[in-house]
Amino acid sequence: VRELVLDNCRSVEGKIEGLTAEFVNLEFLSLINVGLISVSNLPKLAKLKKLELSDNRISGGLDVLAEKLPNLTHLNLSGNKLKDISTLEPLKKLEHLKSLDLFNCEVTNLNDYRESVFKLLPQLTYLDGYDMEDIEASDSDGEVDGDGVDDDEDEEEEEDEDGEEEDFDEEDDDEEDEEEVEGEEDDEEVSGEEEVKTKKNKTKNGQLFKSLTRL
Repeated sequence: VRELVLDNCRSVEGKIEGLTAEFVNLEFLSLINVGLISVSNLPKLAKLKKLELSDNRISGGLDVLAEKLPNLTHLNLSGNKLKDISTLEPLKKLEHLKSLDLFNCEVTNLNDYRESVFKLLPQLTYLDGYDMEDIEASDSDGEVDGDGVDDDEDEEEEEDEDGEEEDFDEEDDDEEDEEEVEGEEDDEEVSGEEEVKTKKNKTKNGQLFKSLTRL
């Protein structure tokens, strides 16, 4: 499993039932509006790159993210209870983090919010979808690397399979046409032979009739 979406599920004491470290290949995890108060109970997911935590009640305790999700590149904390720049400081340990979203968090109302965050987290490329020069992130920058490759390959395979099936159908049709033509030729040959036999029989009968008349 590379992608797991658990949006609107209910967490119990900050835990999502069934979400464990057994998901070793997980690269995308979405936990939007699940009632999380902290991220302390998230399992260790070494391959996770993108984490969606929008619309929860997280107010701090982000230090465990670097320990449990060391390869995180995209983090969405929009709509949480983050008020101070200092609560974001633990994210400095996420060396690969390049995109952070904090829409609708109180911290965004602070003076020099963007400048302060970029200074605090120099590894960031995009904050709330824009870089330091206020240039919007492209669609490819907002996705996990490699996303959609398998889907394209599957579509190509399906198209190839459909094409092969059509070729087989055409070959079957050609074979059926050939069989029909051969059958018609056989019928013509049989009918021709019957006509010859009929003519020979008529000739023999005529000669026999003449012989009887003479007698």
